[in-house]
Amino acid sequence: MLHPRRRFLKTSAAVLGSGGLVPYIFTADAEARTAPRSANDRFRIGSIGMRYQGTVIAEKARADGDIVAIADVDRHVREQARAAFGSTPLIFEDYRKLLDRQDIDVVTIGAPDHWHTKMVIDACRAGKDVYVEKPLTLTVDEGQLLTRVVKETGRIVQVGSWQRSDHNCRLAVELVRQGRIGKLETVEVILGKNVTGGPFPERPVPGHFNWDMWQGQTPDVPYIEQRSHYTFRWWYEYSGGQMTDWGAHHLDIAQWGIGELPIEIDGKARMPGVKDGYNVAVDFEARYVYPSGVVMTVSDTGRNGIMFSGAQGRIFVNRGTVSGKPVEDLASNPLPREAFQLYDFDNLDRPARVGKLDAIINHMGNFFDCVRQRRRPLSEVVGQHQSVTTCHLGNISMRLGRPLKWDPAAETFPGDAEANAMLSRAQRKGYEVV
Repeated sequence: MLHPRRRFLKTSAAVLGSGGLVPYIFTADAEARTAPRSANDRFRIGSIGMRYQGTVIAEKARADGDIVAIADVDRHVREQARAAFGSTPLIFEDYRKLLDRQDIDVVTIGAPDHWHTKMVIDACRAGKDVYVEKPLTLTVDEGQLLTRVVKETGRIVQVGSWQRSDHNCRLAVELVRQGRIGKLETVEVILGKNVTGGPFPERPVPGHFNWDMWQGQTPDVPYIEQRSHYTFRWWYEYSGGQMTDWGAHHLDIAQWGIGELPIEIDGKARMPGVKDGYNVAVDFEARYVYPSGVVMTVSDTGRNGIMFSGAQGRIFVNRGTVSGKPVEDLASNPLPREAFQLYDFDNLDRPARVGKLDAIINHMGNFFDCVRQRRRPLSEVVGQHQSVTTCHLGNISMRLGRPLKWDPAAETFPGDAEANAMLSRAQRKGYEVV
């Protein structure tokens, strides 16, 4: 499907309203702090966290700039990354030294989840625009602080929830929001199983790895190899398992289609209870209720993807498929795209792309377009804070083992001190997110 060329759009009124998603709006003061750049300018990029996904996003960023510096707490990783990007990038163990450099315009962040918020805040305060991997935060409180800092500094921040730039996901949301399935009634989200394992042995810290810095704000514990690198996501100290890993993608698209924030959450799960083993919830499910009466269910069992069901039909979407009669009907009844929009600075003038590596091309392109124009990107911090908050709420309900009421405007559990205490976590001295 060809997209008409259209760059500057107004925010869809359908997104707003009681309980709706609230966009971030640049103030005149914030916009004035950074003048737009020429479309031909090459950006100077610093890349932080260079394991697999960090390298993927750095590579995609090279279409618009040059990697001039790399930071990673693992010497092997940063040296391999420097070799992959040529011999010229400077390398640092401490990302703050990278941020101190005045010759860096933009940073990409592919560090583990528990570092995302602090690194973005530090980068914004250092005057850098940021592309950061999902999930945006470790806690709800982090998201509240982060959104304030981004607004105060006027920096452009794109979150790597790239399914917003995937043609199939975008099409599904547009069909739902334009009423092609009638009144939306239910959304079913399947994320997949959390990994189980352990107990794992303590080992000496490798000489090439700064384990203390890797742990950051989290409790200082003996080194266990499975706590770091890819498998960090199965430890609640650093992540939230599939609820924040796949959930930061799928719940984001689901909630984009719903256009509201939840007011009730009921999560159920089994906690593994293995000493020195993976400790995120297993056999999990969650049920969310929205102000309009829409019910969203999240489960770890079934076909990975999102099913939107309405009074007049349904649409299924995942990373390889978008299906349902409303999709088939597009041949005779296409979408009136000029009359509808989801965001004010969009990807509609780019080729339709599907799948991770292709969709990130559009997602990264949207980021750099917005850096040049000082516009709100497709996957900005307020919407992503709200999406990952929904993930966090599910995990909190699962861990407490009971239903919860949620006030999306105040971002609190009304009258529930036990649940409210879980909106933040203790932070290790020297690594606080402030």
